[in-house]
Amino acid sequence: MTKWVVGFVAVAIVSFILNDLFGNSPTSIFGGQDNSIGEIAGDRITIEEFQATVQDMENNFMMSMGRQPSERDMIGLREQAWTLLISRHAIVPQYEKVWAEVTTEEMYDILQGKNMDENLRMNYLDSTGAFDRNRMITDLQNLAKQPAGSPGRIQWERIKGQLQAARERVKYENLILKSNYVTQAEAERQYHVDNDVSEIKYLYVPYFAVKDSAAPVTDAEIKKYYDDNKVKYKAAETRSFSYVTFPLVASPEDTVAIRTEMEKLASDFHTAEDDSTFAALNTEGYAPYEKYNVNSLPSYLNRETITKGLVLGPFIDNGAYKVVKVSDIGTDTVYQMKASHILIKWTEDTPEAKKIAKDKANKILAELKGGANFAAKALEFSEDPSNKTRGGDLGWFASGIMVPDFERPIRNATKTGLLPNVVETSFGYHIVDVTAPKNNMKYVISTIEKEIAASQETQDEQYRKADLFATDLNGIEEFKERAQKEGLSVYESSDVTATERYVGNLGDAREIITWLYREGTPGKVSNIFDLDRDYVVAVMTGKSDDGYRPLDDKLKAEITVIVKKEKQGQVIASKISGDAPLDELAKAFPGDAVVGSSNQVKLTTSNLSDIGYDPVAVGKAFSVESGKRTKPFLGESGVTVIEVQNKTVAPSMDDYSLFKDQLQKTSNNKSSLEIADAIKATADIEDRRYKLY
Repeated sequence: MTKWVVGFVAVAIVSFILNDLFGNSPTSIFGGQDNSIGEIAGDRITIEEFQATVQDMENNFMMSMGRQPSERDMIGLREQAWTLLISRHAIVPQYEKVWAEVTTEEMYDILQGKNMDENLRMNYLDSTGAFDRNRMITDLQNLAKQPAGSPGRIQWERIKGQLQAARERVKYENLILKSNYVTQAEAERQYHVDNDVSEIKYLYVPYFAVKDSAAPVTDAEIKKYYDDNKVKYKAAETRSFSYVTFPLVASPEDTVAIRTEMEKLASDFHTAEDDSTFAALNTEGYAPYEKYNVNSLPSYLNRETITKGLVLGPFIDNGAYKVVKVSDIGTDTVYQMKASHILIKWTEDTPEAKKIAKDKANKILAELKGGANFAAKALEFSEDPSNKTRGGDLGWFASGIMVPDFERPIRNATKTGLLPNVVETSFGYHIVDVTAPKNNMKYVISTIEKEIAASQETQDEQYRKADLFATDLNGIEEFKERAQKEGLSVYESSDVTATERYVGNLGDAREIITWLYREGTPGKVSNIFDLDRDYVVAVMTGKSDDGYRPLDDKLKAEITVIVKKEKQGQVIASKISGDAPLDELAKAFPGDAVVGSSNQVKLTTSNLSDIGYDPVAVGKAFSVESGKRTKPFLGESGVTVIEVQNKTVAPSMDDYSLFKDQLQKTSNNKSSLEIADAIKATADIEDRRYKLY
């Protein structure tokens, strides 16, 4: 009776809490009657619809992977669910508007007709690689006999749905792509973009040639720039916050306690009857019992000295104490070997060309036998770019990896050193230095690993410090003053969107982001967040609503730089105007001005020597006729005047179809990539999943 009452009370308490969070109370995260977590193309997305979609994703995962998804897996599945909802509410309706539906006949064609899906076809290839239709039909007939709702039927329906959606997308995209058209004039223009050349002389003066004090920027100028260019500052809803951390790191006492525990395990490891079981029961690592070869053996084990039964440790490796035992040493059927080579290729497949290459290789081999440095010769002569800069070092490789003609002499070598003769393969002639002869030793290593982590006592002490810091704390200034007083570093994170998960040095900080969007207001201090490696206390420092970035101090600083450049540019332009030679004009800014030239300026580039990246300057080089000069113009990093010495216009062609085809292909590829993004951009998507997680 008592257990029943306790269970009833527990259920009642849980129900009360869930109702408080998800119901209609003032503290409900859904704010009364609104149970939506977003909006897509004017459709409200309810918690029920989203959770049902997530559940579908979870079910598909379990059927495909044969296991429950982990929390890390669930992060991806939730994103997939949201993407699917965007497709369902924003993209699919666009298909329906143009009747891009897939008929029954088309589905048959996809599933088992002439245009069968290639992935399906691959599952029914016989031993000769031919499609086995009878086997597929048999499987489909067996599938039809299964009851509705069975795993097989569910998976088949899912596959059909995915194939139908993919075909709808292709049909819709093809309609869009058919609207792409490249005119003759566009093709001719592209021909000239690729081939016209301008020879120029230029005067370039960087903005820093005018001191900042000579170009002061006022608040009114900043405001005017912001108003005139507001479209540049369109932004999603964001939050900003500051935070302090209380790291959860092991104290010296914690480290000593862990080492003491590992010393005891090391002692017991010597006499353990079953190494793999003993290691698996006592380790925190993921590889308690592993097989290694001479190539993969961990660096803390010396293959020249280890023996079966040897126990090493405890020692520190990658932030953890380890104890390892050599459980077995034997031989494998696969050999490991190590070598360096110098490759000399023949220029063509003729006896004469091969003789020239072989003579060259033999000459290098003779020099090496005389004491020349192998790495230096590899760098100078080898025609294998993948390793010549490493002295021709191929590293360790297993038998069967290299072509037989190359591997055979290395495998037959019994000691290190140069092979006496050059080796011929289909790639060319190789001079080979065996740096480790073949070895097929196999090592079985059992490992016990314990992370050097903070004890519960240390964690409690850090929590106490975090709690004291956060007590009776309110406001940004008070937060920073207390942090300074207690010697804590204050970290900043700006413009965090509602869908982000990772923040700076915190790693996964989703808890903080959901707090910012659910409860945060500027100046509000959080409770303590328990993250993987830290306790964190945060204060919300800013809020930007969906629309445009506010003209705050951060944006003012950005605009100040832009306006200052404009004012510096105006000062520079006023001093280098006129018809005087460029060298004469450059004297207005001694030490800063650069007079240069370029004989191969094309519209396909965006850089000029001395100036760097400046597409405006490249465009200006084609904007005036030969012998003419541009007016001073403001570029990326300074003010430039360009004098066109000569402009070579490519001769006209009778047929521009090559350029037309290239433009058509580029346009189609771009359209395919941007169709979905264009639909999303006009769908007014509001993502409020922070109400859930």
